[in-house]
Amino acid sequence: MTVATSTALLSYQDGALLRGGEAHRVLSGSMHYFRVHPEQWRDRLERLVALGLNTVDTYVAWNFHQRHEERAASFDGWRDLEAFVRLAGDVGLDVIVRPGPYICAEWDNGGLPAWLTGRVGMRARSSEPAFLSAVSTWFDDLIPRLAALQASNGGPIVAVQVENEYGSYGDDAAYLSWLRDALVERGVTELLYTADGPTDLMLDGGSIPGVLATATFGSKAREASELLRTRREGEPFLCAEFWNGWFDHWGELHHVRTVLSADATLDEILDAGGSVSIYMAHGGTNFGLWAGANHDGRLQPTITSYDSDAPVAEHGAVTQKFLAFRERFAAVRGGDGADAALPPVPADPRILAPRAVQVVAGSGLLAALASAPATAVHAAPPSFEELGIASGLVLYSATPRLPRGENTITVSGLHDRAQVFVDGVLRGTLDHDGSVQVTGSGVPVLLQLLVENQGRINYGPLLGQGKGILGGVQIGRRLVHGWVVRPLPLDEWTAGELAGFSAAAPARDAAAAGFSTARFVLGGDEPADAFLALPGFGKGFVWVNGFLLGRYWEIGPQVTLYVPAPLLAQGENTVTVLELEHSGAAVEFRSEPELGPSEEYVETF
Repeated sequence: MTVATSTALLSYQDGALLRGGEAHRVLSGSMHYFRVHPEQWRDRLERLVALGLNTVDTYVAWNFHQRHEERAASFDGWRDLEAFVRLAGDVGLDVIVRPGPYICAEWDNGGLPAWLTGRVGMRARSSEPAFLSAVSTWFDDLIPRLAALQASNGGPIVAVQVENEYGSYGDDAAYLSWLRDALVERGVTELLYTADGPTDLMLDGGSIPGVLATATFGSKAREASELLRTRREGEPFLCAEFWNGWFDHWGELHHVRTVLSADATLDEILDAGGSVSIYMAHGGTNFGLWAGANHDGRLQPTITSYDSDAPVAEHGAVTQKFLAFRERFAAVRGGDGADAALPPVPADPRILAPRAVQVVAGSGLLAALASAPATAVHAAPPSFEELGIASGLVLYSATPRLPRGENTITVSGLHDRAQVFVDGVLRGTLDHDGSVQVTGSGVPVLLQLLVENQGRINYGPLLGQGKGILGGVQIGRRLVHGWVVRPLPLDEWTAGELAGFSAAAPARDAAAAGFSTARFVLGGDEPADAFLALPGFGKGFVWVNGFLLGRYWEIGPQVTLYVPAPLLAQGENTVTVLELEHSGAAVEFRSEPELGPSEEYVETF
């Protein structure tokens, strides 16, 4: 007979999951507090209750709380994790917390701070002493906050995950054991579990003796159940992530999963007697520059939307998938002897009436960004990490002499995208290491490279890779030295700084790259959710009332960006656009989300 720790509210015995000693199924859904405006937390949590869930789970994104090493981690405002957990309890949900320190989640750097991976490089997620020391300090702050909200202390937290899908990454068993002990030593007494893909390879690397092993998958639920039960006799079957949808990369199709397909796999999980967490139940948005990236031989940046074809859409709307899942969960709750009656299906949020708003041209791209403070002269181009910024842009400038005739300017170690200007004229754009051809006349030129971090890798062995120009810049075989550098952390700009850059130089030509602003007035009954489109614009960043919504890019698939109602105000509102390539004449608010042409995607191991 196998029995979990008796002091935890959730336990298990002979393959059955128990809550307070009674038979129980975890019917959970993932919702990340850092992807949902805090004024909408309650609404979205109540929608999960109406879906038929009894639990919500969330990751904790370390870099969201501690952007800079020298500053204390923040737990207020949008970062008030404790308020989110309490609110979940208030609406009647148990809470599962996944504190990492690594979370993947298609989140920038997998949730690890750039300042940390800038120091330990790709030795993160291991027993590397420098990494463990930093995690220990972070956990000293984080874990007691969570421990105080455990069920044993009258709170809603019933389980805590150890790391995240570690078996997909490594096999440092000492690291996983250290993390388990770190949680317990800081007060975690509720159920601990690990989550990995349902293969022997992944479960071998990610499981810990004595800690419940669970699986993450999108299909083949019976096979996953059988594998777990053969490896862990006496443990209950829990799908810690059921991928009922999928995320999107820029330049690819929008991924969806049919209701029929997703519901059939959910039925398999429940029919096998399993507990489940829907990933995602409500996806939300990668606001700011928090979207991560994958790598399959080339960088694959993730889009701003994290809708994920979830039952509760990015803007909170109820979908057909919601209705199908709700029916299934209601039946399961009734079958377990619980009250199957669910709250009414909530109405969809109100949407701002469509409108187009003309833009006013502001500063040109280079003129505006060149007004930023410069660092001391560097012999070689420094990385983002060396400059102390995690995200945004860096403008590198040097004045090399170009020999007469054709010259090849080569950039090596480029992460991620560079626009190459010579004497203010765009000569080429590089999405990876490469070259541009320039004609010289034997005199010095102003060489400028505007480098964009398009999102840090969040999954796989390249986690922790740096950003910027990590190699060098050459003219022919000759390296260029003497760089003046301007860091541009767009996601840390205040509204005043943003306005200052937009007006830092004479207005640009209408179609050129640079800043644009659009102003519009809303009446007292008008602020509502909105979908912002940028027709005629190419690639860049957009702010609403000083808040950085995120990236847009004409290559799609995403066309509109979600604007939560709390970002809009009665009276005047301002949209600010920083365009890197070519500008349009107006921004548009549309009546519904446009996430692009789609294809069905079902993840299979």
